[in-house]
Amino acid sequence: MSKLTDFVLVTGMTGAGRSTAAKSLEKLGYYVVDNLPPGMLTELVASVDYAEDIDRLAVVVDSRSRTFFFGLVDAIESVKSTGVKVRTVYLEASDEVLVRRQEAARRPHPLSRQDRLVDGLHRERELLRTIRGRANLVIDTSSMNVHQLAQRVREAFEDEKEQGIHVTVVSFGFKYGIPIDADMIADMRFLPNPFWVEELRPLSGLDEPVSEYVYRQDRAQEFLDRYVDLLSLLTNGFLNEDKLFLTVGIGCTGGRHRSVAMTEALVARLRDRNVRVQVVHRDLGRE
Repeated sequence: MSKLTDFVLVTGMTGAGRSTAAKSLEKLGYYVVDNLPPGMLTELVASVDYAEDIDRLAVVVDSRSRTFFFGLVDAIESVKSTGVKVRTVYLEASDEVLVRRQEAARRPHPLSRQDRLVDGLHRERELLRTIRGRANLVIDTSSMNVHQLAQRVREAFEDEKEQGIHVTVVSFGFKYGIPIDADMIADMRFLPNPFWVEELRPLSGLDEPVSEYVYRQDRAQEFLDRYVDLLSLLTNGFLNEDKLFLTVGIGCTGGRHRSVAMTEALVARLRDRNVRVQVVHRDLGRE
């Protein structure tokens, strides 16, 4: 039985922020190893047992491992068999954002050959498909800067004494696309749109006149009652499957009025049930 109390595996797309996530974990007291071949994971865990001052380990494994990457799933299962709790963080972003970041960094993509950068990204997505499906936490960094990503990681890992699932509720506008890291999506376009009320149009769901307008709709309270019950049912199942992070997307047309107001109400209800929850208004301010 290993003495490690926590093992975080950081992986994901090139340019999505793996280094930033690793630095954030290091500041939280994790011993961080970057670009480790998957076949060396079990050896590393065994070595850490001899280090008296290391009980939290984070390892960055990604497509730089090339063909070695195919052994990652087996390596994770091998580490788990030693009794270590393993959590996988997967970082991704849209192709457009990744191309822009990669060009700014002026570094070749590890899977680009003599063709376009976007072709390397497509190969990488295919290579990482299986591990993404097994990830405990998926973070879409398309609209994040390095400080926002660092905060997201800190909020997810800084208080290990708290038990239970960690829920992130993201308001968004469908016109800007569905959050690709969302585990669940709820559509608020069934509610009347405050945008068509002249005095409410310049406000947002954070303003009391808008939130009151949204909440007094007949179906708003019923949705909140039923959705909180549904989330309670699902979170118990997720915990049994060792999925400790859940991202819920609450959308409306532009991500300014209905989705923001309903996100705030949902977060308040979850906190009343002592659920660890954070809120992200992804598209607020884009219009």
